[in-house]
This record gives sequence, C-alpha cells and structure tokens, in this order.
Amino acid sequence: MAVSQQPVQGGRRSAGSGSARQVGMRTMVVWVPDWPVLAAASVEGVSPDAPLAVLLKGRVLASSAAARAEGVRRGLRARDAQSRCPELLVLKYDPVIDARAFDPVIGCLEALTPGVQVIRPGMCALKARGPSRFYGSEPAAAEKLLDRLETYDVPGGRVGIADGPFAAEQAARAASAQTRVKVIPTGGSAEFLAPLTVDTLERPELTDLLRRLGLRSLGAFARLPATEVLTRFGPDGAFAHRLARGDDDRAVVARQVPPELTRTLDFEPPVDRVDQVAFAVRTVADELVGRLTALGLVCTTLRVEVGTESGRVHEREWLHPRWFAPGDVVDRVRWQLQGSGTATSELTSPVVRLRLVPERVDPVGAHVDTLWGSGPDERIHRALSRVQSMLGHGAVVTPVIGGGRGYADRQTLIPWGDPLTPDRSPDSPWPGSLPGPTAPPAPAAATATPVAAAPAPIASAPTSVPGAPTPVAAAPTPVSAASAPVHAAPAPGGSMPAGPTSVSVAPAAGPSMPIGPTPVPPVRAASSPRAASVSVLHSAPAPAPSPSKPSAPATHRPLPTTTPLPLPSTSGWPVPVPTLVYPTPHPAEVLSADGRPVTVSARGALSGAPSVFRLLPAPQVADSNKLYPITAWAGPWPVEERWWDSDTENRLARFQLVTADGRAWLAAIQNTHWWIEASYD
Repeated sequence: MAVSQQPVQGGRRSAGSGSARQVGMRTMVVWVPDWPVLAAASVEGVSPDAPLAVLLKGRVLASSAAARAEGVRRGLRARDAQSRCPELLVLKYDPVIDARAFDPVIGCLEALTPGVQVIRPGMCALKARGPSRFYGSEPAAAEKLLDRLETYDVPGGRVGIADGPFAAEQAARAASAQTRVKVIPTGGSAEFLAPLTVDTLERPELTDLLRRLGLRSLGAFARLPATEVLTRFGPDGAFAHRLARGDDDRAVVARQVPPELTRTLDFEPPVDRVDQVAFAVRTVADELVGRLTALGLVCTTLRVEVGTESGRVHEREWLHPRWFAPGDVVDRVRWQLQGSGTATSELTSPVVRLRLVPERVDPVGAHVDTLWGSGPDERIHRALSRVQSMLGHGAVVTPVIGGGRGYADRQTLIPWGDPLTPDRSPDSPWPGSLPGPTAPPAPAAATATPVAAAPAPIASAPTSVPGAPTPVAAAPTPVSAASAPVHAAPAPGGSMPAGPTSVSVAPAAGPSMPIGPTPVPPVRAASSPRAASVSVLHSAPAPAPSPSKPSAPATHRPLPTTTPLPLPSTSGWPVPVPTLVYPTPHPAEVLSADGRPVTVSARGALSGAPSVFRLLPAPQVADSNKLYPITAWAGPWPVEERWWDSDTENRLARFQLVTADGRAWLAAIQNTHWWIEASYD
C-alpha cells in the first residue's frame, strides 16, 4: 500500500517497515556552550578562561573549560567543586542576567535570518529551509551564523541540524570545537538518537523509571509499542517516546520581539544646567508614559543614564511604590543631576545624552487601587527619595530581618527604594540561632489556680515537680523586665537544690493570671556537636534570714499539672526579643565570686559561676567600669560556625545575665573576651 508523502504540521511522512513515521521539520539549533559562565563573567568583569563555576541552589550549574580540566562537573556541591579546584571562582546564577546578556545575541542572528526561537539563554532554534536556500546549503548557512557570532565576541558556538528541535539540539551538543557543525541527514534522526541515554529527555521521574525497567538508551525506549507506552506512562511519556523515535513534530515559533521602550535624548550643544535638562526631558517622559499606557503597562523601576562630555556615564535605578507618571520621571532626573545642589546649579561636566530605560513594567491591572486605596504614602516616598538623592544612595536605609544566629547578624540595611531582600535567607535552617517571637502552643488539658499578682518576689519550688517541663540546652530564655527578680528558694541550711529548678516568675501588677513554672522554649540544635550541653537558669542563693528579725515565710504558689513539652517542638512559647541590639557589641568583663574572670572551656565548662560584670571603657559606652551584680544567669549556648573558612570562622558561647536592677543582658564570650550584644529593658 502506498504511503502518502504530504507534509503534516510542517513535517513529512516517510515510508518505514510496514508503518508510516512522521519526519519533523528541518531545524537548525545554535548553541553557545557554558553560556551561564560567559554571562556571569561579563557582569563580574572576570575572564571566562579562568576556573569559574556558576552555582544554582548550592550545586554547579555550569563551569568553564579550565574548571572542568580540574574535575569540576555539573551537579557537584560547591564544597566538593572547590576541593577539586582550590582556585575555583564561584559565581551565583541569575536568570535575569542570563537572559539579558543573550538578548543581543539573538538580535545579531535575526539580522541574518528572521524567525529565531529562544529555547533557553545560550540556545536558540530556527527553520533550516530559508537560510539553506539563501546560502546554498545547510552547512554553509550554519558556518555563516557562527561567523556572525564570532564577530559579536561570542566564540565557541555549535550548530546542529536535524529533523525537529530535539534531535537538532542533541546534534549541536555532539558537535566539537573542531567540527562546529553537525548535520543529521533527513530521516536519520532515529538512528542518531538511538545510542544516547534516556537522561537526554530531561525528565527525571520518567528516566528513573525507565532505568529500573532496564531501558537505558533512547533506542531501547523507542522500540516499545506506542500504544503500550501511552497506557503505561501517560501523555507525557508518549511525547517522550515520540522524541526518542525522532518523530518530533514541533514547529519553530519565532519569538515576539518586545516593544522598544527605551527613550534617548541627545543634547547638541551639551547642556550644563540642571533646569535645562529637566525642561528638555519633559517631552521624552510624556512620550514614554504614553507608550506604556497604550500597551497597558506601567513602569515601577526606571533606570536613568546620564552621559557627560567627559565620557562618563552616571546611571541609577529608581523605584516607585506605585508607578511613574511623567512628573515623577522629571523629578528623578532632576534629583539625580542636582544631588545636594539647587535647580540652577551647574554640572561638573555638560550632559550630552540622557537615556530612560524602564527596567520593570507590570500590567496596569496589577496596580489598580482597591476600594479604600492601597500602596504606601507617595509623599513619604518622595521626601525620602529626595533626601537620598542629596545624601547618597546608602544614606537612607530600611532595616530588613533575614537569617542568622545572632540578633545583629539578622539585620540587613537596604537602601531606600531597593528590593527588600536580606543578605541571608530567613527560610534556611540556622541551627543554634537565638529565638524570635513565636505563637504560644495550644493550652494543655490541665488546671491552674488563678492568683492575683503579688509585689513580692515568688520563690521557686525547692525540687523539680513531676510532669513539669525540664530545662534543657536550648536557645536563651530572656527574662522580661516586667517580671519580679527571680530567686531560688534555698534548701535547709541555705544550700541550693541539687537538681534543675523550675522557676516561677511573678508578673507585674495587673489583672489576675495563672502562676506556674516558666516554660522553656524548644531545643534548637547547636552548630557544633560539642554544643549539646545542659543549661538551666541559675539564681543566686537568697540571703539567710536574720535571727534578730523574723522573716515572712516564702510564698509558694500551687504549680499546675502540665504535660511535658515535646522536645524539640515546632511551636515554641512566646520569647521576648531584646529591646536594644547594639550595632557594635560592648566589651565587658564577667567575674566570679572570687574575683577571677569567667571563662568557658572547649567542652562548655565554666571556670566559675558569674557573679558580677562591668562594661569596659569604649566609644559610645555609658557607665563604664560600673559593677552590675548578677542575680541570675543562663548558659552557655556554644555556637561554632563556618569552621572550614579561617577568615570568617566564628566560635563563641552566649549567656543571659539578670542584674540586680531588674535588667537582662545578652552576653557572649569569644577567645576569653566578653561582649554585651543586647539588653532586655
């Protein structure tokens, strides 16, 4: 029976062994190896010939030829890659930079042939029919495209030509530096793809299943019946089966060229006054905003580039809480030129060119006002932006809480108008970190007697209560300043209880509330195995009663029967955070009862119980050398981080100290030196 040779969806059907098989459209794929490395190196200003690696989620995404020569491979962890190549320079992958750097490359290819489809940054596809007919053959057209890339300073390109984009991509990857063009004859895609592994399908779940079934090559997968593959693996598996057979019927879809939104204003002769530039840019700003409105877009991030007669280009990105109107654009240009001067100030160098580049545009529907209005106050934004233009980009900042183990480490100061992205991700695990405010857990099925708050201190139970939570090495538990001083009831003879003590704290005067043991927050794993030491809240022994004057008996409150807290727990008790975190920790000295400095050994053992501390003289330190008697303390909580890097290694132990004036302090000892990091007022 004759087989129809009519093209179907841009392809052809060729006669096979008793069955018809569809042949995809002849496709040409242009591939630039190691493109993420080239793009990142161009931004960082380093040579791509150096040993470089681009990381994505802590693993190597791409590496340079010099790094591969040292054994760096795709998928390695950063630490393993650096152990193989100590000189390796690690760069962070940024998809925005990757796509932005590849856009001019697409433009240079479109100058030779239209209809380019971007597969991913560094790889594009186009129909082979038009260029091959114009330049005489497919190899000649491919060589012309590669020559065009080299003139644009993009060396090392490869071209693959086959039936369909998938086979053409694999042909481009099979090309080498000596043979830059690999052409697969018409109808030969299945034979070319047969020896390749199933990993080339880039479907991890499917390829893992195929390997377990013993199908390790595309040829073995392609020999399965199509109906059986559809039944067993579904539509996605059936599509992968067609790719393995060389029946890729996908068409090359040319990219939609984005509209040109950048506006350029040239000054001839050059202008040396701020008000003259601002007056001239008004027309360009109206044109830019009008074009965006016609496209249904608004600009939220604008880059202003000012070229001067001296050859320098001053550029800055401006953000807006809503969107830029023509007047806002003129204001930003004036502020950038004016700085700390006035509107009639003369510039240091005359302006010859001004470019307005919308860096980020959003659909206008995403910024429509709600019923009661939305967005920050524009007057505040304008005022702070004006101050920032006068004092400098980093003079007006916004604090952002990020990740870290200490309170000072978590704070990141972001210049006003920049995206509020902290230096360290708060979502990452930070073992050994200090706790923040958390929601209290659901109340346990227990009863507690409501007792009115008393002004006198409440003594703790002399022994641990069955069922009460046991203090364990955890993050520090700050003592609120509103609480009364904490004391432990002495055992007979004035000695302290032998075991851990659950401390009851009397609240400030106010409405009645249940009084019970202060719960301990859930355990946070320390950064070092040596940090798993047990710490409790220690209190100074109460003075013995005077024989001449009888003292009132200690007031004991009934302790509620509670269920022991599961350790660790995902829901902690509310822990107050410090009211004041010092930007620079204050040097201090902590002494024991015999007057010796308190130290901490490598195993977390103290040389003596903290009895008193004082702040050492330092800039911006008030009341230096004043002695603060310590009435209660908790710790140590060792932290050992970045031990593998000698430059950033940090090893310390933290304490909490409660002084006689009712204040609490967060202290740390590092290399026998004490520091006060924060205070709880």
